[in-house]
Amino acid sequence: MAISRCFLGRKAVKSALLTVAQALKTLTQQDYLAMREGATVLEFDRFGDKVLRLADGTMLKLFRRKRLLTSAALFPYAQRFARNAAALAKADIPVPTVIAVWRLSELARDLVHYAPLAGITLRELVRAGLTPEDKRQRRDELTRFIVNLHNKGIYFRSLHIGNVVVTPDGRFGLIDFSDLRIYPWSLGKYLRARNMRRMLGIAAEADWVDLPAIVAGRAPGAGA
Repeated sequence: MAISRCFLGRKAVKSALLTVAQALKTLTQQDYLAMREGATVLEFDRFGDKVLRLADGTMLKLFRRKRLLTSAALFPYAQRFARNAAALAKADIPVPTVIAVWRLSELARDLVHYAPLAGITLRELVRAGLTPEDKRQRRDELTRFIVNLHNKGIYFRSLHIGNVVVTPDGRFGLIDFSDLRIYPWSLGKYLRARNMRRMLGIAAEADWVDLPAIVAGRAPGAGA
């Protein structure tokens, strides 16, 4: 949502943007091109690269800076990613390890450099093929994972099986969580249900949602 200039004076806006710029490390285009050498482009759009796997195996995620004065200008998505990664790790949720956060002014981009979370996404597991019994087991594990997130006050608006990772030790973790919010209390039933709208709206993923258990905050099959 755009921030109205009626409520935020020019001096306050300038000060806030300066604070943001100072908090981000500066990356020159020359340094960026050197980092990009030998990288694999994993995601891109009409504006350019979005996600790169660098030659050393680490990841670089690029966020396009918009000219409009918005919350994204005052609190860039790259910084949100880093903040959320730290908060999730503190909550014992497996996540990628952030290495650095940069501002690349020449390309109007903010970047987050991180080591990827080891494992495979649930979506990749589905594509590889799951037996009905395996799917029921994974679905129950996902339900317990989501209930745990909600109990810890974690509201992940973009939650879907493509950003839930099964780690080598069998735990569930998260990726792509720039729009995640963490409340200092467990989520109520309304937010628990609302958090599942994205998955329920994806035809191929709706049957992964045990909505009664998630809203009630209980283990799958435990009853009302």
